[in-house]
Parts: sequence; structure tokens; C-alpha cells
Amino acid sequence: MPFPNLPPILAQALAARGYAEPTPVQAAVLAPEANGRDLIVSAQTGSGKTVAFGMAMATELLRQDGSLEIAGQPLALIVAPTRELALQVSRELVWLYGQAGARVATCVGGMDPSKERRGLREGPQIVVGTPGRLRDHLERGALDLTGLRTVVLDEADEMLDMGFREDLEEILDATPQERRTLLFSATMPPAIALLARQYQRDALRISTIGDDRGHGDIAYRAMTVSPAEIEHAVVNLLRFHEAETAMLFCATRENVRRLHATLQERGFAVVALSGEHSQSERNQALQALRDRRARVCVATDVAARGIDLPTLSLVVHVEIPRDAETLQHRSGRTGRAGKKGTAVLIVPYPRRRRVESMLRGARIEAQWIDPPTADDIRRNDRARLLEALLAPVETDEEDQAIAAKLLQERSPEDVAAALVRAHRAAMPQPEELTANTPEARAAQKQDRHRPGFEDIVWFRMDVGRRQNADPRWILPLLCRRGHITRNEIGAIRIGPNETYFQVPRTIADKFASALTRTASSEDGGDVTIEPAPDTPREAARNRRPTTARPERGPKGKGAPNDSKPRGPRNEAGPKMPWPKKPHRKGPKAR
Repeated sequence: MPFPNLPPILAQALAARGYAEPTPVQAAVLAPEANGRDLIVSAQTGSGKTVAFGMAMATELLRQDGSLEIAGQPLALIVAPTRELALQVSRELVWLYGQAGARVATCVGGMDPSKERRGLREGPQIVVGTPGRLRDHLERGALDLTGLRTVVLDEADEMLDMGFREDLEEILDATPQERRTLLFSATMPPAIALLARQYQRDALRISTIGDDRGHGDIAYRAMTVSPAEIEHAVVNLLRFHEAETAMLFCATRENVRRLHATLQERGFAVVALSGEHSQSERNQALQALRDRRARVCVATDVAARGIDLPTLSLVVHVEIPRDAETLQHRSGRTGRAGKKGTAVLIVPYPRRRRVESMLRGARIEAQWIDPPTADDIRRNDRARLLEALLAPVETDEEDQAIAAKLLQERSPEDVAAALVRAHRAAMPQPEELTANTPEARAAQKQDRHRPGFEDIVWFRMDVGRRQNADPRWILPLLCRRGHITRNEIGAIRIGPNETYFQVPRTIADKFASALTRTASSEDGGDVTIEPAPDTPREAARNRRPTTARPERGPKGKGAPNDSKPRGPRNEAGPKMPWPKKPHRKGPKAR
């Protein structure tokens, strides 16, 4: 039997879903030594842990004959950190315990709480929810945990990171002392260990994460690009892979909105997923991906956990993850249930070392590659196009009639060329990217100057961040004092006590002359503006302290070789205060 120690009714449900044998974490929770005990389980994402704790709960939910226990209160409670993960867990348990007739209630933020309370009154055997909503139902008396036999904390480390400690403690304190507690956590920080000691008894530790933390079914790729060409690299990646479903991760909601709009404009079937979307909008976006109406999802890290799309084969980290754990969970949306997937990190040139350090910390071996070029994409397109057009298709009489009419009017070559052109027109065009060479990167950096600012002169002001310098009042001040327009002012570099800015060399003399004439004006005349003797970078380098080490005598031979006698250790002279610079504020905005 592929699943030992499992009631037949659950084995039938697993067979119907195509489960041939248990994954390592599923086999571990079904082992005889784990039966009936509290568990602390560490398993990588996509390893089947939801089905694992679903099977582990069977001893508390099912009778000896395999029938379902009948109770007025919930028998099992699963707590998850996010709405998406809770809904995913609920769907898994519905089919796993469906033949047993179990009722599953879901309680998550963003849903109608009154509808959830009605569902709780119907007497579900299993309740799945997020900590905040479960605590709310508990305090309102809608959720009765006195008959609970099993509680599962899924992604416990994430719940503590999100600040749900008080909610979890209130929920666990409302459960019976003799309950069984299953704690699933990718990591074991001190806070998780403390929670386990407080609420578990003689817990069995199970870990299926080896020394190589990288997911074995995910191929990691990393590629460096110009910071200005990140969106172009995304377009080329999507066109190169043509994945059935792809997920793109951004750091902020604003970046999700911008990238989503860009891809829509380019012709991609794309949806967005972030914290600003309601639960209904999130469900619609995910359903569009499952129905193949959309092939690309742009998301924040809200989708890094709890999203399970069977066809997802490509994950793109458009913006670098904040840490190794986020990298793991984002990438873990693909390569699930034994399927292969690809995770690609798009790395701006200046941040390669940081990403290399993150990959080392996560013990992930990523292959560094060049971004797909337009020629690479066209070469793939030709192969895909031939395969699609040569595939057998079913036609009806009307199709045959139109085809015959076309062949009467045009040659077969013209008809085939028109068909190829129609297919090509539906494909978004690839982008031309800067070659990944030091020479090309240097040339691109030089070409990023604004038109008219190829030859500039640096000027400086004697105010900086400590004097509340801000471009909103610096720009009007420079225009008034120098008799120039905003478009004639280039880059502005605000330092702690001074500000540097660029002026085209062609107007630098006229600008300096106007500054001299307006130096005594009441509006900003107390701010010194003058040509800078060096660039901001050179000035910063010159300000670095270069104090030499005092000369000392031979090691162990007494005092240093200076002529000033040392007084007693406690008789230090008076400290000289640093001269304070007058605090200036910019003029108020008019």
C-alpha cells in the first residue's frame, strides 16, 4: 500500500487525485512514532505539507471504521498567515475529506464575517482561518474551541514575523489542554522554539530539509541588466520562455501597477495581485490564471505563500527579494508536486554582489546567464510557429470552403505567408537590450545624460540636508538668483552641509555673473552659490580623514615619542566644542 497507516477513505481520495506514493514529509507524519504525538515539522515549500497534516489529523477526525466523528464543535483548527494560504489549505482539505462527508469552514479577512458566522453555526468539523479573523470570531462567541482535538499552525514563523503572536496565544489558550498541536515552520528561530515549549508536549521534531536548501525541482537563473532596462528584460524573458503560467514578483504595490500596465499595453494576458486588491479581486485574478484566460501574474510578496497553480513553470524576481527566505518562498510557487520549474533573478549591475551573498546564504547554486536577446526569441518563435502550424487541426465545411476560396485568389505560398504573419502579429515584440559587457555598460552609462548636459560645470551651495535643503526650494532659488530656467539645471546632489548641481558649460559664465549681481538680494542672498572646484565625488574623497598613526617608541619601552608630557589620566584638559554652523531653512513654498 503506497500510504501506510492511512484510513481507506483517505487513500481512495488520494488515488483519485493521482497520488501514487507519499512525499518525504507525508511519509514522516504517517510513521508509527508520529502517531498521536505533537509535531514540529520543517519542510520546503511545495513538498505536500498541506496533505501531510491533513492525513496526520485523521486519527482525531475519523473513527476506527473510517467514518467521521460527529461533534457540535470543530474538531480540527488550521491557522495560516495569509488569506491565500488559508483558502488553499481549505480547498485541499475539502477534497481530502470530501468522501468522509466532512464540512470545512473558512474564516479569513476580506470576506463577509456574518456569512462566516452562519457557517460556524452549521457545525463544521474543520475550521481554517487567519489569526486576526479567528480571534475576532472567538471574542464574539461565534467560534467554540472547547471540543477541539487538533490544532495546526501552518507557516508559524511567518505568522510571528507578521506580528500575530498575541492572536495565536489567545487562540491557543482557548483550546483544551489535551489537544494535539502540529507546528509547521520553515525555520526554527527562538520565538518558534518558545512557542513550541509553551504549547506543545514532548513534540517530535521532523525535518525534510537537507543541507541544500535550494528546491531540487527548480532551476535557478540570475542575470545582470542595466537598471534602466529591467522592464525590457522582463518582456524578453516572458517571450523567450513562453511559459504556460508565469509569476513576476515586485517589491511594492506601485511597481506592480506600473509593470502590469506596461505588460497589458504590450499585449500580454496579465493580471495583478497585491495587498491593495480586495479578496474578490484576488480570487478573480487567480481564477483567470487557472482558466488560462491569463498567463502572467504580477504580484507583491502577498502571493509568495499559499498560491498553488499547477501550470506555473516560471517565476521572475523583477525586484531582488529582501532576504533568502523570501527568495525561497517566491521561487517555491513553481516546481511543485514533482514538476519542474525555473526561477530567474533580474539583478541590476551594481547589486550583483549582494545577490551572490544572498544565494550563498540560501545555499542555492544559480547559473548566471545573459538576458535573452531579440535574436534568441525570434529563433524560438520560428520553431514554435512551425510546430503550431504543422499540428493537425479539426475543420468543418465552412473552413474548407473559405480555404478553397483563398487558394483560388492567392497562391499557396501567399496563403501560408499570411497565416504566419497573423500568428506573428499576436506575439509581443522583443526588446533590444544592452550587451552584457563592461564596454557596453560604460557606454550606456555615458549615454544616460540628459540632452544638452554632455558638457557641464558643477556649482555648489553652502546648504545641505542638515539645513533642510530640498529640490523643491533649491530649484526656484537657482532660477531667481541665476536668471535661468528649470530645464537648464542638471543633476542635483544634496550632501550633509552642501549641495552640488550641474549647469551646461554654454551658460555657466552667464549664470555665474547673475549670481554675483543677486548676491545681496533679500530672497536667498544669504546662501552662497559659487563654481565648485571639483565634482561631488572628488569633494567627498578629499574630505575623508587621513590622520597618521602617532610615532611610538620600541614595543614595551615606555611612552610614545612625542614632546608633550602626559598628565595624570583623570586630569584631562577642557574639551573644545565644535563650531556650530547657522541653521538655515529654505524659503516656504509659495
